[in-house]
Amino acid sequence: MLLEPFRMERMQSTWENLVEFDLSESGVRPLTLRELMAMGFDLDGFLDVPLGYSQSNGTLELRETLTAQYPGATVDHIEVTNGTSEANLVVAMTLLKPGDEVALQVPNYMQYWGVPRGLGATVNTFRLAVERDWEPDWDEFERAVHAKTRLVYLSNPNNPTGSVLSRRSMERMVRRCEEVGAWLLVDEVYLGAEIDSGRTPSFWGMSDRVIVTSGLSKAYGIPGIRIGWIVGPPAVMADCWSQHDYITIGPNKLSDRLARIAVMPENREKCYGRTREILKTNLAIVREWAAGFGGFLEWREPKAGAIGLFQYRSSAPSIELCERIRTKHSVLIVPGAHVGLESHLRIWLGGREEYLKEGLRRVGEELRLLMA
Repeated sequence: MLLEPFRMERMQSTWENLVEFDLSESGVRPLTLRELMAMGFDLDGFLDVPLGYSQSNGTLELRETLTAQYPGATVDHIEVTNGTSEANLVVAMTLLKPGDEVALQVPNYMQYWGVPRGLGATVNTFRLAVERDWEPDWDEFERAVHAKTRLVYLSNPNNPTGSVLSRRSMERMVRRCEEVGAWLLVDEVYLGAEIDSGRTPSFWGMSDRVIVTSGLSKAYGIPGIRIGWIVGPPAVMADCWSQHDYITIGPNKLSDRLARIAVMPENREKCYGRTREILKTNLAIVREWAAGFGGFLEWREPKAGAIGLFQYRSSAPSIELCERIRTKHSVLIVPGAHVGLESHLRIWLGGREEYLKEGLRRVGEELRLLMA
């Protein structure tokens, strides 16, 4: 398995701690350990816990608590991982072999552009069409999902558009996967980060061919403890556990204990409510900023998630534009080319208000030069 460079992640890891304003993030500003203590984490009690290995597929306590989010699931339906990215990787390692075909929704978090190719699979894409309010281009979907397709990958709510698929689209996708015998992998890490709408329905339970992944990094606002999970048929989860043994083996003991606190139903809702309030406040700031460009910037406001996807009216390549913004203004944002959609910018909405305003002001300086 030889993985090609993950362009967006490499850009972020290179520069995010060196710029003055990092607007390339994708969740809300993180919770602190003190805030998790207020939710019930006993730090003093944990100080005497021996720091040995934790249960490699997640402790029974954590998996049992997670089952409440997924009706019909048992602890054997769940594998706990080091973040949602590892969850997605483990599923690919479990299900894909050389010569398989994968259908990838774009724009997207492009992990599933590189990972399947590294495993020897072919990746076929289908678009979410902005003119259809980010619903799938069904002609492209039908061409991408066929008898040779082993796996279909979606993010819902979507990264980077913030869109949420309609129930009709969800049902159509599931039906097509059942017809061709493909697995449907849905990254639901933004479920719970809705801004004004109700809770996004999960794909879980719609078919025996559905596998979902999620984690604490986005809607919960706790990326630093690196906890994610996979929910799927027990036989597939047993195989995922076998693959997990070859990489990180399992999550660390402190992270597992913290996660048990965060995913308790009452605390989960506190985290989601905090995320919603941050995003509602910041969305108004970004809306006013975007309106100040007289049509040069266009976007559809996200229904969920802490990122905005902006189309700019210029032929300037997005990577070059973002590099100018970084070097001249010390602001890091994500070029559309890194999410599968050129002439766009992905900008973080989840920071503190004054931080966001100043970062946007600096980005705006370069955009106005481009307009001129």
